[in-house]
Amino acid sequence: MRSVKPWVTFAGGALVIAVLYWAKAVLVPFALAILLTFVLTPPVTWLQRWIGRVPAVLLLVTLVFAAFGLAGWGLTRQMESLIEDLPGYRANIRTKIADVRGASRGGAVEKLQGTLEGIKTDLGTSEAPKGTVSQPLVVTSNPATGFSGFAWFGPFFGPLGTAALVVTLVIFMLLKRRDLRDRLLGLIGRGRLVTTTKAFDEAGRRVSRQLLMQCLVSLLYGIAVFLGLYFLDVPYPLVWATLGAALRFVPYVGPVLGAGAPILVSLAALEGWTGPLIVLALFVVLELFTNLVLETVLYAGAAGVSQLALLVSLAFWTWLWGPLGLLMASPLTVCLVVLGKHVPGLAFVGLVMDDTAALAPEYGFYQRLVARDQSEAAELIDSHIKTGPPASVYDGLLLPALSYAERDRLEHRLSLEEEAAVIEATRELIADAAETIRRHAETEPLAAAATPSVLGPREPLRVLGYAVNGAADEVALAMLAHLVDDLPIAMEITDARMQAVELVSLVGNRKFSAVCFADLPPTSSSKTRYLVRRLRSALPELPIAVGRWGPPALADENSQTLLDAGANHVASLLIESRNYLGGLLEMPRLPVPDTADAPGLTAPPT
Repeated sequence: MRSVKPWVTFAGGALVIAVLYWAKAVLVPFALAILLTFVLTPPVTWLQRWIGRVPAVLLLVTLVFAAFGLAGWGLTRQMESLIEDLPGYRANIRTKIADVRGASRGGAVEKLQGTLEGIKTDLGTSEAPKGTVSQPLVVTSNPATGFSGFAWFGPFFGPLGTAALVVTLVIFMLLKRRDLRDRLLGLIGRGRLVTTTKAFDEAGRRVSRQLLMQCLVSLLYGIAVFLGLYFLDVPYPLVWATLGAALRFVPYVGPVLGAGAPILVSLAALEGWTGPLIVLALFVVLELFTNLVLETVLYAGAAGVSQLALLVSLAFWTWLWGPLGLLMASPLTVCLVVLGKHVPGLAFVGLVMDDTAALAPEYGFYQRLVARDQSEAAELIDSHIKTGPPASVYDGLLLPALSYAERDRLEHRLSLEEEAAVIEATRELIADAAETIRRHAETEPLAAAATPSVLGPREPLRVLGYAVNGAADEVALAMLAHLVDDLPIAMEITDARMQAVELVSLVGNRKFSAVCFADLPPTSSSKTRYLVRRLRSALPELPIAVGRWGPPALADENSQTLLDAGANHVASLLIESRNYLGGLLEMPRLPVPDTADAPGLTAPPT
């Protein structure tokens, strides 16, 4: 059955695409009407408080579509005037063509032109085969009918019918908005009432915000184009400003088309080359300013769709529904992203198209370590340090990678060699990033644990770090050593090969003021509890800290058992252990009883 399910899904998707294609004559006007309803709902809601719903809907729809009609009529008249003026630009056009030919004379353009003319001459002078007889030309005449006078009106039937259907649907949807919503909720089912309501609200909010911001950006862009072309004496600046503003609703392609027409007209209408070049520079500057400033300030995050997903969506909807699909691609993609967020079966759509990161930072860092790409992993560390507190790079990236590697090894997804490679890569990255972290170490989280100045000069707090389970815990203690580097704390690290008796002897012999156990999840804390219990029985006054550092997904819920065993502090974040050790600096140091000699230690990496 598992092998059949993908084919069923594929067949279902193909069927949906086929229906969207064959039913586009109905679905395209319906989709346009829905988008216009999203835009017109807020003003209708405001107007109906004063004049009632029906008058508000009829008044607003009449004004909007009348404005569209007048704008179309005005643009048509302006274009007719432009076409009538074109013969007057003939001399200027000939001059520019002559300039271009003169600049290209003797170059590759002239050689290519000569080659093409030679081929054309050869083809034209070739004789026709002998013995062929020319066929007589047959002239036919179809009798005129009573309806032949309306033949010129045929191309307009389709667009006018679509426009009439859109107007009708918009009026109906605005008048029956609540009824349509309730019927759709009832159709989906009462059990999904909350999910459907949230999806509707989010889709409406995103689409409305996107269209509103796009309208504002297009309006400002159109005003700037009009003023620029007006002062540059380009004919019909209002036409090009309106066209450019309207075409900005078509992503990527629209701005290019909107700028191309006035640039061509400036070539025909303006004397010399300076004017057209200034017009070209005007559109380049406006496009850069619109993309980098206006859209960043007003439009950023409005759609919630990644750029790659939007490009793919543009290609898909253009292929499916033509130019109108290109116009509606962005709002339709927003609706798909919302569906993917709220419908479990379409979760992959939201994952692919949403503009949020597909992988959490810690997973992305761990994935790079598993792929043995230390270069990109180092870039992730640098980016994390620049965008947040330096200490968060330990708890946010490095420690989760160690815990995930241990989890995957226990679940047989990683081998011992692969886990060792992740641990060693993390160790190297810590050493490489230490200087960067130190330069950014003066932030609020670290300042909270800074040494109080009232203490005066004192001996450093000597802390023993014990790696309970091996290399990963040892690397975690190295992170802690870097993190307390700005405090008067001298930290030394030993590993799991030391037995409990040797540990007790070492602490007493070397006069350590505190012990910190590193025991990363998801391993069991039973060994740590045993060591804490033995150390507490031998040294009752010794401060003992335990670090169960790791990501929230692997958070340790047995911290109370470690506290009951004798630990003074159990932390799930490295910064918590750092703050605890910093707090010990303010406390009086109790003498540690002498014990027998013990094995030596490993100094923390620097």
